[in-house]
Amino acid sequence: MASEAAFAYHEPSIKTVLNYTGFLLVLNIANTCLDKLLYCGLIGQLFIGVLWGTPGAKWLDRETETVIQQIGYLGLILLIYEGGLSTSIKALKANILLSTAVALTGVCAPMGLSFILMELVSATPLQAFSAGAALSATSLGTTFTILSTTQLTTTRLGTVTTSAAMLDDVVGLVMVQIISNLGGNSFDVVTVIRPVFVSLGFAIGLLLICAFCLEPVLKKLIQHKERLPDIMGTAQFAFLAQTCVLVGIVTGATYAGTSSLFAAYLAGVIVSWFDGLVAESKIQPIVSVPAVTQADSTAQETTSARRNSGNIAGHPDQPESRSQQERHQHVTGEMVFERYYKEPNNRILLPLFFASIGFAIPITKMFTGQIIWRGIIYAILMAIGKMITGLWLVRFSSNPVSGLISTIKKPFIYAHSCTKPRTPKRSKKKSPSNPQGPTQTDQTPANDSAPQLSLPPKPKSLYPSSILGLAMVARGEVGYLIASIAESQGIFSDGLSEGPSEIYLVVIWAISLCTLIGPILVGTLVKRVKKLQMSRDQGADPLGVWGI
Repeated sequence: MASEAAFAYHEPSIKTVLNYTGFLLVLNIANTCLDKLLYCGLIGQLFIGVLWGTPGAKWLDRETETVIQQIGYLGLILLIYEGGLSTSIKALKANILLSTAVALTGVCAPMGLSFILMELVSATPLQAFSAGAALSATSLGTTFTILSTTQLTTTRLGTVTTSAAMLDDVVGLVMVQIISNLGGNSFDVVTVIRPVFVSLGFAIGLLLICAFCLEPVLKKLIQHKERLPDIMGTAQFAFLAQTCVLVGIVTGATYAGTSSLFAAYLAGVIVSWFDGLVAESKIQPIVSVPAVTQADSTAQETTSARRNSGNIAGHPDQPESRSQQERHQHVTGEMVFERYYKEPNNRILLPLFFASIGFAIPITKMFTGQIIWRGIIYAILMAIGKMITGLWLVRFSSNPVSGLISTIKKPFIYAHSCTKPRTPKRSKKKSPSNPQGPTQTDQTPANDSAPQLSLPPKPKSLYPSSILGLAMVARGEVGYLIASIAESQGIFSDGLSEGPSEIYLVVIWAISLCTLIGPILVGTLVKRVKKLQMSRDQGADPLGVWGI
């Protein structure tokens, strides 16, 4: 058959137009309604994907679902890039050890708890390991969506959660390679550890390039920015340059063998780092001007200039001053994202991404008695495996040891006070020789009252640790990917029965329930925190130092 010279254009039918229009419209309506209620609009988009796609009514054919999945992945990349843009470099450095501890806990705990499948569904150690690998990765898209919706991305809590979820994603991608090798019976140590070293090497390499190569060059350019063409200060040039940085780093990371999502986050961090360099260069000259009279004279000159221009024709100086300010003002990465990317990503690309996750849930095969209760039990264990990561944020009083010692002493003080004879109440009367107040014996009954028993000092706030643990609960695209690979490679199935294996369906139950429950609980908790913050305008923030 001869190849066609071009693709012939055909007007889509009204049925197709209404189908796609309704799909996008319902996705955005569900997202808006659930975001206002519980900050979990992505849950509605998952259900719409289940309803519209292959698991439900099959209103979309397989080719369309493939296109939606691929286009939606662009939205996931932009979402993670936005998370990198909003990341503070100082906060990232200050909390890198804590984020690493949270990530390791979130990987090791689900892996260890997954071996209960050996008793729950008679799984082999290899099957239990593969199931734990699928449940060890936190959903980056879900995590970033939760943080951005609840406006916690720029906080210290958001930095720790973002970094930990990113490290979990790197570990999850390593697990993908491990599961693939195990299924093909070609376990190669070099192939398994390669993604780990590539990811670390890529991140360290970018760090060294930025610190020793780019930083001196960029500082020179910032100092001589007046000599640069005016077009380099426009938002259009910044959009082009930052997009090239994003595409270049993602492409290089993918060909190197590491995660494209990890690379997107690094690209956002690099742009944020550059914005910090420009901000520091602008702060230094302002601080170095100590003269008050100079500021006064500048203000007088500005006022006289405005009066002179106003005498000529109205207020013609306002458009000119604004254009000059835009020309000399640095266009940050967040400004570019807000202007060019945010709305298309939030209204089209991200809804398609979360709907594509719904396409991967085999809901028609999951509702049998044994599958349901085993899936729920396993989902509870997997939720606990991630929630314990919040313990890293629990902070007790400044000296919990002394508080515990004082608690232990309380029963002995109470026993001693019970055996000590009490002073008669009539001694409370004031003595003429002491008209100023009660004597030492007058205060004895108050001191001899039975002291109240107390527990060790309570944590200052459990809201940050609870939000962190619940935000890490949600799984997503990487979990479904690992489970699907394990099923297709024959690790979950025994090769005798047709259709999805029992272990695969139990794992899908756990991934789906965690993806649904996590955002709902986080949204409920954040809604409570927002109310407390509004009612305590001048009091302590419920999030404490983690909300800064």
